Amino acid sequence: QVQLVESGGGLVQSGGSLTLSCTASGRTFSNYAMGWFRQAPGKERELLGANGRSGASTYYPDSVKGRFIISRSKDKNTLYLQINSLRPEETAVYYCGADPILHTIVVVATDKDRDLEVWGQGTLVTVSS
Repeated sequence: QVQLVESGGGLVQSGGSLTLSCTASGRTFSNYAMGWFRQAPGKERELLGANGRSGASTYYPDSVKGRFIISRSKDKNTLYLQINSLRPEETAVYYCGADPILHTIVVVATDKDRDLEVWGQGTLVTVSS
């Protein structure tokens, strides 16, 4: 029922900033928590931030706090990821996911027995030195 489309990726210089967008559609999309992830070459999938279905709850892993900012549109159909101080090693496919339960989004990257109900196709961010 829910479909996700990411946009905003591209080439950015080391130290630069970028804002990605994930837009959801479907009858029940407003009832879903959403999150941003990335997967770099040779690395595991990593959670970057998440927002609860109400738009009031947010979560950031300690590794990205202060550099990544999650925000959500008033209609709750778009989740944004602002990335600051990008490094070349952060070149990766960035993608969003949605699930009815925020906790599932928080743990899915580290718990291989879990999965989200819907994933986007991803958008490539390339950080040049």
